[in-house]
Amino acid sequence: MKIVIAPDSFKESLSALEAAEQIAAGFREVFPDGEYVLVPLADGGEGTVQAMVAATGGRIVPVDATGPLGTAVPAFYGLTGDGRTAVIEMAAASGLTLVPPARRNPLLTTTYGTGELIRSALAEGVSRIIAGIGGSATNDGGAGMLQALGMKLLDAQGDEIGFGGGALAGLAGIDAGGLVRGVREVRIEVACDVDNPLLGVRGASAVFGPQKGATPDMVAQLDANLAHYAAVISRDLGVEVATRPGAGAAGGMGAALLALGGRLRPGIDIVLDAVGFEAIARDADLIITGEGRIDGQTAGGKAPLGVARIASRLGKPLIGIAGSLGSDAEGIYAHGIDALFSAVPRPCSLENALADAASNLRTAARNIAATIRLGCRLART
Repeated sequence: MKIVIAPDSFKESLSALEAAEQIAAGFREVFPDGEYVLVPLADGGEGTVQAMVAATGGRIVPVDATGPLGTAVPAFYGLTGDGRTAVIEMAAASGLTLVPPARRNPLLTTTYGTGELIRSALAEGVSRIIAGIGGSATNDGGAGMLQALGMKLLDAQGDEIGFGGGALAGLAGIDAGGLVRGVREVRIEVACDVDNPLLGVRGASAVFGPQKGATPDMVAQLDANLAHYAAVISRDLGVEVATRPGAGAAGGMGAALLALGGRLRPGIDIVLDAVGFEAIARDADLIITGEGRIDGQTAGGKAPLGVARIASRLGKPLIGIAGSLGSDAEGIYAHGIDALFSAVPRPCSLENALADAASNLRTAARNIAATIRLGCRLART
């Protein structure tokens, strides 16, 4: 019996790989001779690098990068096992968690460090970059990233503008002549699960700016600056980003990556394609997925939904295991999951649930396997 185990991480308790290992351990107690294929997943956000590296036998590359506040931070990206794909989490160099709450100001924070990660990956000779752009501290439209990659963002005097969304007000022109080698040749896939435009009431500044420390006055200023930035990109780079769906993701990082020729796709679809999940699952007898919580939001593009789509297409039975199930979790049945289970065996505090996550998940997997074995016995009587 071939069992493919493909969970996302269980946030704050287990990585995707650790979750897959616990599920496999529980099933082995009942089916010791089974073939277990572990495919840790992520949907483009936190944990994507680790999941891709684990699934492909790749490696983590540490990089000292420029953080959101312009000071050095220890960051990283991943290389897949074949060395051809770099996996970058924007949050590793430009993330909100890198900025203390009292210092959060998107007029000042920069994406320069994310550009440094891309530059390092290009030096490794990759042909594809997967960029997860969640969790940013920035609202600079990816301007810092473009600067790190060799574009000159110039003011009216011909000098480079400074860092942050506030500096975009002084932008007079963009010179792409110094763009680092390889940027135009590499394929950039952007893991983006939002369709917000760059500007307006659903734009980067209005929707995401307050999370990053923007006051109402800052939001208005940032939105105006991004409108000016988009006009300069259109004029000097020949790319229209103002109205493109997803351009407003990550404080406008979506716009900058579109300007570089990037393609925005749902994160889980990118990851599933990159690890070759459909080929792995084609001869599976059972597929198991999961995440920390399965509820109505899961159907919006989370990892279990991506797995369910492929399982349904292949006609494979699929079980979902979660730390907890929302009251609206049953809606996921319509998308191809055949059965849902919670790993938490009894009422408890969140603190205890997180602390016992590994043992709870293993026990739940063991009980599910025992139920399957019982079903097989009943089918033979």
